[in-house]
Amino acid sequence: MKFLDQAKIYIRSGNGGGGSVSFRREKFIEYGGPDGGDGGKGGDVWIEAAEGLNTLIDYRYQQHHKAQTGGHGMGRNRTGANGEDVVLRVPVGTQVMDEDREEILADLTEVGMRVLLARGGNGGFGNAHFKGPANQAPRHANPGQEGIERTLWLRLKLIADAGIVGLPNAGKSTFLAATSAATPKIADYPFTTLHPHLGVVMLGEERFVLADIPGLIEGAADGAGLGTRFLGHVERCAALLHLIDGTEEKPGAAYKTVRRELEAYDESLIDKPEIVALNKIDALDPETLKKRRDALRRACGKPVMLISGVSGKGVRDVLYKLNDIIQGRASAEDEDAPTTTGTWQP
Repeated sequence: MKFLDQAKIYIRSGNGGGGSVSFRREKFIEYGGPDGGDGGKGGDVWIEAAEGLNTLIDYRYQQHHKAQTGGHGMGRNRTGANGEDVVLRVPVGTQVMDEDREEILADLTEVGMRVLLARGGNGGFGNAHFKGPANQAPRHANPGQEGIERTLWLRLKLIADAGIVGLPNAGKSTFLAATSAATPKIADYPFTTLHPHLGVVMLGEERFVLADIPGLIEGAADGAGLGTRFLGHVERCAALLHLIDGTEEKPGAAYKTVRRELEAYDESLIDKPEIVALNKIDALDPETLKKRRDALRRACGKPVMLISGVSGKGVRDVLYKLNDIIQGRASAEDEDAPTTTGTWQP
């Protein structure tokens, strides 16, 4: 299924049904009079966070959603039926914005969370509603109220506990595939990952969700490469795993490039707990490894972990440290080895 994290939709709630003008006139019945019923209420438009969805692709091909019009009133004081509601089911983490994308109308962060987007129009009164001593035979009824029409944007921000960021070819997809059951595309060319992937990491009885974000390059904030469109998916993450390609001649410059783009997108991202890891250490000799680790540590001012997504070296320690940060048991600056015990399994 194609991944889509933004969609424009057009919604309209149902019109209310019109009231009825009717009079009871039956043979051998002494008292007649107005008996027009009221119209039914128009259907509402709701949006609901549903389990098992991870893309907005359904709203790419069906953009218009209209609730049912309420039934019209009828004689014998019969009220029209209410119109059926429309429920838009979206993935957890979906935000609803107005047409100009400046105001967030709803943020669906839990399964089953439901928000009313457009209320249906009320049904009109029938002529029986207007009868009285001064007007015993009213010959008018109200039409139903018009429904509400809106243009909205849906934006999906995946719910993940930790996000992997880095330059293209830093080994993010390889790391995700090695630590979870996710199967992202892996190849030896830049921008292999064109949309985010999620994987569930199992650590004994604990688990957390890991997101692989497409690579950033210099100028991404201005639209270079894939831009910063997918960085919204790491806004909800409790921690970031910043992977640096160990075969990169200037790992410090690579780290600073990604940090600049994160800050340009949203300054709050650079305040998130971050684990810096030098990847692909299996391709380096000890002397080169030490030199590049020292250079990276000077650039970031943080502890640098050494890992290899291919061989699995150091991966277990990174996962346990990420989990401890997510659970609030440790900080990203703690240089001690993770103390959590248990069996790691992908």
